[in-house]
Formats: sequence, C-alpha cells, structure tokens
Amino acid sequence: MLSFIISIAVLVLGYFFYGRVVERIIGPDDRITPAVAKNDGVDFMVLPNWKIFMIQFLNIAGTGPIFGAIMGAKFGPSSYLWIVFGCVFAGAVHDYLSGMLSMRNDGAGLPELIGKYLGKTTRTLMLVFATLLLVIVGAVFVYSPAQILHGLWGSELMWIIIIFAYYLIATMMPIDKIIGRIYPLFAVSLLFMAAALMVVLIIKMPDLPELWDGVDNLGATLYPSSFTDTIFPSLFITVACGAISGFHATQSPLMARCLKSEKMGRPIFYGAMITEGVVALIWAAVGSYFFYAEPTPGYNVLAGAQETGFMTSAPSVVNIVCKDWLGVVGGILALLGVVAAPITSGDTALRSARLIIADFFHIKQKSISKRLMISIPLFAVSLLILLWQIGNPDGFNVIWQYFGWSNQTLSVFTLWMLTVFLAKSKKPFIITLIPAVFMTTVCVTFIVASKQAFGLSGQWVYISAAAVVLVSLTWFTLWYRKDQKEIKEDFNESHK
Repeated sequence: MLSFIISIAVLVLGYFFYGRVVERIIGPDDRITPAVAKNDGVDFMVLPNWKIFMIQFLNIAGTGPIFGAIMGAKFGPSSYLWIVFGCVFAGAVHDYLSGMLSMRNDGAGLPELIGKYLGKTTRTLMLVFATLLLVIVGAVFVYSPAQILHGLWGSELMWIIIIFAYYLIATMMPIDKIIGRIYPLFAVSLLFMAAALMVVLIIKMPDLPELWDGVDNLGATLYPSSFTDTIFPSLFITVACGAISGFHATQSPLMARCLKSEKMGRPIFYGAMITEGVVALIWAAVGSYFFYAEPTPGYNVLAGAQETGFMTSAPSVVNIVCKDWLGVVGGILALLGVVAAPITSGDTALRSARLIIADFFHIKQKSISKRLMISIPLFAVSLLILLWQIGNPDGFNVIWQYFGWSNQTLSVFTLWMLTVFLAKSKKPFIITLIPAVFMTTVCVTFIVASKQAFGLSGQWVYISAAAVVLVSLTWFTLWYRKDQKEIKEDFNESHK
C-alpha cells in the first residue's frame, strides 16, 4: 500500500508543480476564444467551467482508466510508475497543449492541427487514422455495456442496436442539450465510485506488492490471449487511459470550443488528465489486490475469476469488485461505471469523428441533414466492427488490444506535432520531445513483439527500440537545423 499512497501524492503534486511549468511555457492570455468568436449554438458555445471539467473528464476517461488499469495489474506495481510519470510528463502535457493549440486555431480538430505543423500528407493520413480510432472507440465502449445489460435482460444484439440509436440522437443534438446536462452527473458517479474504493483500500490496508518487491508477471495465467506478456512494451499499450492516450487529443478540441478563457486550460485539460490518473491508480491497486493478495474469506481470487469469466472481461471485474466491497450502492455504481460511462465516451468519440470529417471537407454542421450525412456511415463502420466480434467470449480483449495500439500511435503523431509547434515558437520543446521519442519506441517495438505481428522477443525488442530512438532523434535534429536555417534566411532577406 505504501507504493500506492506515494504514487497518489506524486501525481497530485505533479499538477501543482509541473503543470504550472507547462502553463508558463504556453502562456495563456485574454484573447477571444472560439466559443465566443464562432458561437453556432451546436458545437461552439460557452459552458460553465465546472461542467466543461466534468465533461472533459468523462470524455477522456469513460471506463478507460478502469479497464486498462485492471488489465495492467498483471504487471504488478510497475503500472503505478507508468501511470504517475506517464500522466504528469506525457499524458497531461499532451492533453493540455492539444486543447490550447485547438483554441488558438479556431477550435480546429486534431487532423487540422497535425496538417498545419506536420504537412498536408500527414493531415490526410491522420484524418483516416483518427477516424478509424474513433469508430473503434465507439465499438469498444458499446461492447462492454451490451454484455452487462444482456446479462440482465434481452439479447446482446438488441442492446447494441439500442445503444447505437442513442449514439445517433446524442451526436446530432447540440452539445448543451444532452452532454452538457447529463454527462457531469455520470462523471460525479465515476469519481464517487473511485473515492469509495480508495476509502475501502485504506480501511483494509491490504499487503499489496510494493515497487521494491519486483514483478510477478501473471500475464500468461490471467490473459492468455494477450498480444505480448513482456512489460516493455506491453504495459505502455495496455495502460493507455490514465497515463497517455491519443484519443484524448480528439476530445480536447470539443471542450476547446466551449471555454471562455484560455486561463482555464490547465485546470480543465491538465487537471482532468491528473484526475483520470488518480482513478487509474485506484483501480490498479484494486486489481493488484484481487490478483496478488491473499483471497478474501470464501472467495478464491483466481479460481473465482476463471469460473466467472474474470480473465476475459474487465467489465466483469468492475462488477465483482464493486458488489463485493460496496454492496448495493456498489452494484448501482458498477452499473453506471460499466454501462453509462463507456456509452458516453463512445458517444463523444463518434461526435469527434463527425467534426473531424466536417472540418476536413468544410461541411458546416448547423443543419441536421449534414450531420446525418457524416454520422450514418461512421456508425455503420463501428457497428460492423462489433458484429465481427459478437459472440466471441474474448471479444472485448481483442477489440481493446487493437484500440490500445491505435490509440498510442495517435498519441505519437500528436506529440510530434506539439514538438514541432514548440520548436517553431521558440519554446522549450524538450517537454514533448522526450515523450514523443518514448511513445514512438513503444509503438514500433510493440509491433515487433506482438504475437499478432512479428512475434519477436528478447534482444530483438531492445535492438528495435535503440534503432527507433536513434532514427527519431536524427530525423528531428535534421528537421530542426533545416527549419532554423530557413528562419534565419527569411530574416536576413526581410532586412536587406
């Protein structure tokens, strides 16, 4: 428990200290924001700051920091380190700067920002990649609630259709009608559930593995279908939400279109990510308790898990934990956590996809018909992904693993875009360069190690990691020198 408590403290301190460093680098001011300048009553409008924070938190979190932390618990307390350092130095910086950059570019979406700083070809690639990721998010966050609701009543297919019908309605509505009114309540329930579990953890004070104890990797036992069981790079793909997630850079522009002042950027963008990190740490500790600690009386952790599908469904873990620790209240919170929260994330993911495509093709979203024209094909693709895995008992893990790699790959492009922006602005780009190189290395080596790709291990993983670091740093150095040379030449030309 000591490692867990220290990790919580370091994460919170990271907001107050490193968060302020990053804020000073970007320098928020009193300029007019897109929420005021482009108010259209649908996607651009001023919302209260507390609502924006709650919506941003729910948009980026959903059940991502819960599911990822549970599946990452197989790596023991190592997941604590990744959540803390990943969140403070990578994830929160990634979310804050992408949100602020969107505000300073008229509320532009991620592909537009990437195109501006990394070129038109990359912009087109990111349009396809980001849209694909968002429809996968829509699918993965329908799969789990449909499974849970199917266990209560009706068929899985029926619930999938009902949830998609809700998606269509919510995506069409102005942001203040459903998202602005209901989603803050779901965010409160998600935070309350995490806080209640933390209280139980403190009361129980279980003997959890500590950072200095090493790692007992139970990957082969707990998740036999995992792509790779090695800590590097698998941990950094499995635990995405709660540490760093490329999906977040598609969500920050949604709230960047609703902020009245740039000065609220750090509390909302950086703060929401730190809050998500706290939730992820709590669930990582809970997962460690159920995977590693002595079984509670009358409940054999591993045997009970195997009998109930514990190994193949993170949502079922949430259900078991909440009911076992929090009773009736926990059951209700679990239902909200594994049903309402993922649905809201899926909804905003598809909303982001609609806006990304609309921005790319310059399609105004004032009329419902134009919103439908973009949304229906997106929903159809997301539904096909679901139908591909329906009936597969391991379907959630399969979709999650594809989501995990795509998600982190998107963060790579976002971090390189932010690095170029900072370099061009003559600001300390080291704050994004190091995370960019690290996440590039993680994503490439995951393909090398993945059982679904090359399936190599041992020295080949580390050789590929070293090669990626060398190539990426060389590429950036050459680009930076060329960029600085062009700036100097332009300056000399203008002063002749």
